[in-house]
Amino acid sequence: MATLKDIATEAGVSLATVSRVLNDDPTLSVKEDTKHRILEIAAKLEYKTSSAKKSQVAAVSNHHFLALYNYKQESEINDPYYLSIRHGLETQCDKLGITLTSCYDGKIDNSINTISGILMVGKTTQDVLKTATAMTDNICYLDFSDDNSSFDAVDINLAKISKEIIDFFIEQGFTRIGFIGGQDQPGTADIREVAFAEYGQLKQVVSKQDIYRGDFSSSSGYTLALEMLEKPDHPQALFIASDSIAIGVVRALHEHGLNIPNDISLISVNDIPTARFTFPPLSTVRIHSEMMGIQGVNLLVEKVRDGRALPLKVYVPSKLKLRGTTKQN
Repeated sequence: MATLKDIATEAGVSLATVSRVLNDDPTLSVKEDTKHRILEIAAKLEYKTSSAKKSQVAAVSNHHFLALYNYKQESEINDPYYLSIRHGLETQCDKLGITLTSCYDGKIDNSINTISGILMVGKTTQDVLKTATAMTDNICYLDFSDDNSSFDAVDINLAKISKEIIDFFIEQGFTRIGFIGGQDQPGTADIREVAFAEYGQLKQVVSKQDIYRGDFSSSSGYTLALEMLEKPDHPQALFIASDSIAIGVVRALHEHGLNIPNDISLISVNDIPTARFTFPPLSTVRIHSEMMGIQGVNLLVEKVRDGRALPLKVYVPSKLKLRGTTKQN
């Protein structure tokens, strides 16, 4: 974005002159050709005056977005990952002056009207989607994407993460890798689990008996880990679907007298604030979930502003943070 300094440099005048010209200062005495040149350069560089910027903010602030969370609100307590997504979209809406209404568990308040955009957080059902599209076609998926959909999406490449974790453990010499995960819908495998199973079996390091699924909570991780430890033997490396699950797993391993990472190594996903303070600190994949909410809001605004018809998919980057639950080669 062009600045006053850019215009002043190209026009060969002072910053003060540029500022006074662009703000129509009636007391300014300057040659007409100089004024004309400044205005031409400002237009060429697409500089927006303060009044134009205020008008743009005012236009954005006319929006009323609906944040539709396809899970119960208590999920934010069990897994701060969800809370971070909400914080991102609420912060961005507040920054842009956008009215925001939130609904949980896929239940849309029928009294809501004049919606200009919907942020659909998590995988939804066809019935919910039908209700949403009757309100607006300006919809953006968060933490979920559908290649056959005409809607924007901000997501994480969880399949890629699963494969990278398997490759990491193979490089460390592990030949048997287990998985402890959750589910967004009963009886439905998460994309992490699907990719883990398919790629792990291809690499001959994963078997179905070493895959455990519950929900995305610490208590579920604890229960599933105990189930795993009841068997005669178990994997010496674990990929865990979220930090919240991993916290429960770590407790179960400690109670059974296992040393982490010498007896068993593990890597989880999200890098929530408490991940650094477990014992030992969690090796985890950092996901900028707050950015998902921010970019979802931006896509809705941009689509209306520019009249864009082509759906966009944005992948939020991730990074493996190695800490105490994995051996450092």
